Amino acid sequence: MDPDLDKTVPTITISAAEMTEQVSSPFPSVPPSPMSSPSKSVQTITLGTSGPTVSSLGIGTWAWGDKLFWGYGDKYGEAELEQAFIAAIAQGITLFDTAEIYGLGESERLLGRFLKNHYQRHPEQSLQIATKYFPLPWRFSPNSVSDALTASLTRLGVNSIALYQVHWPFDFLLGQPKLMKALAAEVKRGRIEAISVSNYSAEQMRNAHQQLSDLGVPLAVNQVQYSLLSRGIETNGVMATAQELGITILAYSPLAQGLLTCKYNAATYQAPVGARRLDPRFSKQGLEKLSPLFEKLQAIASHNGHTPAQVALRWVIAQGAVPIPGAKDASQAQNNAQALALSLSAEDIQNLSVISEEIA
Repeated sequence: MDPDLDKTVPTITISAAEMTEQVSSPFPSVPPSPMSSPSKSVQTITLGTSGPTVSSLGIGTWAWGDKLFWGYGDKYGEAELEQAFIAAIAQGITLFDTAEIYGLGESERLLGRFLKNHYQRHPEQSLQIATKYFPLPWRFSPNSVSDALTASLTRLGVNSIALYQVHWPFDFLLGQPKLMKALAAEVKRGRIEAISVSNYSAEQMRNAHQQLSDLGVPLAVNQVQYSLLSRGIETNGVMATAQELGITILAYSPLAQGLLTCKYNAATYQAPVGARRLDPRFSKQGLEKLSPLFEKLQAIASHNGHTPAQVALRWVIAQGAVPIPGAKDASQAQNNAQALALSLSAEDIQNLSVISEEIA
């Protein structure tokens, strides 16, 4: 265990006693909660029926500070990540998604330092920050939710955030009703603007929605894996239920860990490293199977003067979801954001959908 994490982030250490420690910091020097709407010139979407307004594409920060899966500190570091942060904002991106578990708190700490620098330069420009609560087995009381949020706000260096998410649909001894009640209390307290779940099934999402509605608080978001290569929510009821209840889909891994950039292909195959080595789609056989989709992405991209990744991201947006691709440097952030400038025809969208179904 990182000694710094053990000292400053008690909510994600392995000690149940330490998990109950209260952390508090009012941050008087930080601007008010980044809850105001972004500029009208940016393509935006309202999360849920009455949640915060965010850019139609965000940035996911799983790789920020993560050494185990993504090799933080080897080929990229804090300087590159801050440049990615700055470049994303310059392109109109205002939504940044993190989690207390990413890098064991380091993702939030990095984002907190970048936010501090940003607000020193641009105090008038608000950003929307989303982070996640991880339902660990020893978090068995509503106070653990409050303590975890306090620790995340401390690492982020802010008084409040736009979106607080339950990372997985586990509840252990706490139970979903008490968990939702604790989250609703934080909305009323003003420390979070909206509530999200993540990786919830259609039934679990409906139950969470009802429990929150009974408390007078809407469920704004369900964050799930969704891309041209991960379309399960279209058939398992999640997307239909979200549309019925007015819940926004936040799509993580919208580029399928880079597969949809078309950077990886069977012709120039190299064994994957990091998190990708666990995914059979990155094998030579897996890449050969995906080649028809890669070819169509490249053709549409060439015709429109964009990249395959931008086409794949725009396809997700066309389904009504908000993609949150990762970015480890300024170039990746800029390229991702340019998806907002792309317009796909109905025929292009349909052709991509058909091909992705055929190779599933």
